[in-house]
Amino acid sequence: MKTSTINKEEIEKFSKISEEWWDPQGKFKPLHKFNPIRIAYIKDNIIRTLNIKNKEKPLKNVKILDIGCGGGLLSEPMNRLGAEVVGIDASDKNIKVAKLHAKKNNLNINYLCASPETLKTETKFDVILNMEIIEHVENVDTFLKSCSNLLKKNGIMFVATINKTLKSYLFAIVGAEYVLRWLPIGTHDWEKFVKPSDLISISKNYELNLDQIDGVKFNLIKNEWHLSSDKSVNYITQFIKN
Repeated sequence: MKTSTINKEEIEKFSKISEEWWDPQGKFKPLHKFNPIRIAYIKDNIIRTLNIKNKEKPLKNVKILDIGCGGGLLSEPMNRLGAEVVGIDASDKNIKVAKLHAKKNNLNINYLCASPETLKTETKFDVILNMEIIEHVENVDTFLKSCSNLLKKNGIMFVATINKTLKSYLFAIVGAEYVLRWLPIGTHDWEKFVKPSDLISISKNYELNLDQIDGVKFNLIKNEWHLSSDKSVNYITQFIKN
C-alpha cells in the first residue's frame, strides 16, 4: 500500500495558480461562490453536534485541522468564528499565500506544509475539514486512515467531494471546465471522484461513522450554491469518530 497521499501532479497544478487564491473573480471563483454554504454547513453542524451555546464565538476553543487548506479560504472564517486552526497543504506556494493573507488580516492561524500522514503533532483535533481535497489525493484509504489518527474520539470529520456518476462527468468536467470555463481545464479527473458508498465504507474501517450526508447544487438563476437531496454531483458529509 502507498504510504504517501500526495499526488505531485495535483500539487503542481494548484501551485501554478496559487497567487489567485484570494481573487474572487480569478481561477478560484467557484470556491469563493461555494464558501458561504461550506462555512454555514460546518458551523451549524459543529454547534449541533457539540451542543455549543456561545453565539458570539461559536467555535471558541474548538481545535480544527483544515487539510488541503490552499490559500486559507476556509481556515480564516473558522478562525474568525473562534476556532484554533491548523491549516496544512502539500503545496509550499499555497502555504506562503495563506500565511501572508492571515498576517495581513491579523489572524492567528498555524499554517504548515504537510499532508495528514506527515504532520508531526501531539494534538488530537476536535474537527477535521476535508473540503474538495479527497478527489485530488493519491490514496484515499491511506488518507482517511491518517485523518482518523489525527481526530480525537467523538471528533467530527467533514468531507465535501464529487460523486462518480455520468452526471458528475457532464457537470463537473464538461460543464464546469469546458463549457462554462469556471475551472481551468484538467482541474478534475473523473477517475478520482469518489462514490458516497465507497467513502462511507472506507471511513468505517477507521472508526469514522457517517452522521449526515447532503447534496450540494448550484442555482444558475440565483447564482449561488444550496443544499439538496440530489447527491449525484457534489455532496458534503459529516462523520463522527467512535
